[in-house]
Amino acid sequence: MRFASRVSGSYVPPLRGHSPLLHWRLAPGRAWLVRSLLYLAFAALIGRALWVQGITTHFYQEQGDLRFIRTIELPAMRGRLLDRNGNILASSIPVKTIWADPETLRADSSKIDALARLLDLDPAELRRRLALDRQFVYVKRQVDIDVARRVKALGIRGIYFSPSYRRYYPEGAAAAQLLGFTDIDNQGAAGLELQLQPELAGHAGTRRVMRDRLGNVIEDVDGGIPPVNGRDVQLSIDSKIQYLTYQALKAAVVDNKAKNGSAVLIDAKTGEVLALANYPSFDPNTRRNMRPGDTRNFALTDIYEPGSVMKPITIGLALQDHVVTPNSIFNTAPGCQNFYGSRICDDSNNKTIALPQVIQFSSNVATGQIVQRLTPRKQWDMYTAVGFGQRPQVAFPGAASGRLRPWHAWRPIDAVTQGFGYGVSVSTFQLAHAYTMFADGGEIVPTTLFKIDAPPQGEQVISPKVAGEVRAMLALVTAKGGTATAAAIPGYSTGGKTGTAYLWRGHAYDHHLFRAQFVGLAPLDHPRLVMAVSVDQPSGGKHFGGQVSAPVFAAVIPQALRIIGVPPDLPVAPDLPAGLSASADKSGPAASARAQRGGAA
Repeated sequence: MRFASRVSGSYVPPLRGHSPLLHWRLAPGRAWLVRSLLYLAFAALIGRALWVQGITTHFYQEQGDLRFIRTIELPAMRGRLLDRNGNILASSIPVKTIWADPETLRADSSKIDALARLLDLDPAELRRRLALDRQFVYVKRQVDIDVARRVKALGIRGIYFSPSYRRYYPEGAAAAQLLGFTDIDNQGAAGLELQLQPELAGHAGTRRVMRDRLGNVIEDVDGGIPPVNGRDVQLSIDSKIQYLTYQALKAAVVDNKAKNGSAVLIDAKTGEVLALANYPSFDPNTRRNMRPGDTRNFALTDIYEPGSVMKPITIGLALQDHVVTPNSIFNTAPGCQNFYGSRICDDSNNKTIALPQVIQFSSNVATGQIVQRLTPRKQWDMYTAVGFGQRPQVAFPGAASGRLRPWHAWRPIDAVTQGFGYGVSVSTFQLAHAYTMFADGGEIVPTTLFKIDAPPQGEQVISPKVAGEVRAMLALVTAKGGTATAAAIPGYSTGGKTGTAYLWRGHAYDHHLFRAQFVGLAPLDHPRLVMAVSVDQPSGGKHFGGQVSAPVFAAVIPQALRIIGVPPDLPVAPDLPAGLSASADKSGPAASARAQRGGAA
């Protein structure tokens, strides 16, 4: 009874064999409290169930999906680069990206070694990466499909495969600097691949899949977005002419032990660039041995003083301005003359010559006399009209504008030296573009790297009459006694101008370093092709433009003309060079010596 007195409630005597605690009866208030707590607990559970199953079911469904549903990116196929005839210059081929989940990776040492051998990886480095505390590690990207199949055959748990693309360039080194290349993510990194990134890239898609705990795809889930492939772009380049130009330029650079070279070939009627080559080059398909300088597009990004290839432009201005005629006479004796306190010299004493021989013999002295009859403003206007001192209007990253100072900043001697190519800097591309004005109509034609359906409207720079007069003078350069007889080709009339410029080093010109140029046209009566060739620092015993660069023109132009369907305009005489009918007015020992060595400029 002492126990009962301390606990409220009634006591019922227990039956034999039962616990006394089971027979205690709670007071009515306390029983109500217990029941209320139980009811509240059940109500809370029901409310929680309604909250989870009804009101916030979407949230918890998403959380579940995060653990089993993955969104896989579907790469878009990059658009192709095509030549003017539809031949592929750059395309994307399917490859595999191999990656691993180190947390689920299960492989013994022999399989890791086999994986490293198949992928040409260092086994120790591969083990280090596979030991990282991550759920995603690249093993190798852009793996050929056949190699990926052999890797999959190893049956390594935790190794996975994703679709990808790798860029392929059928022309290899022949068009590398022009086309450029893509990076490991298939994004444009240089050249036209970089310039045309928005058009070529396309838009990646997505695929929603359900994976099991090992990462294997079980099924697709609704909600994926298909990829949008990039757009194909058709260039003005002719792949056959491009290859011919590259091979001829490579031979010139290698044979003459030069530093580099560049060449540009333009359709004079349409302004389309049919070939743009550089050497040294690189293979964009395997860039392991690529040197930093190999990616430079010398034809568009490098500028230099052009030398005597400027003379036809200056003379074209003089004829257009009526300060000279084709019959004008110039006294260049004794081979050197003073201009505004500076001594200007020719390679030899040409004595008294007519205007056509100024081009044929590349006379600096006579050109200086012509410039003295011009005003600096008109001279500057001509140079800017043909595109000097301004960025070429072509879609290419890093195209150089060159260097042309304002005319009012010129000293009198500056106008003279610029007349024969010193004190002004241009690119090989700009030179080829400038010479399009000597085609039929005397118009400077806009250039393009893309195939066009109709010729654009050119800008009149000189009259058709003046253009014809200059072409007649250019014909003398490739004829007997000229400075570029190596540019004469059987069956086609040709003309052009050589240039051999000293290079500026420190505070003076180095008379042992040269840049050899040649710019030519063909066929001469109705020019269809204009080609500029520049070779930097030839050191193989020859350095004149007529010796080094003119042979590149001769190797490319006849085949290029046949490719584009231009028939020969001259009969082929086996024992006479083509264009002999346009031989020099002046001949003799001096002219013969000049022809043998390719000229002074």
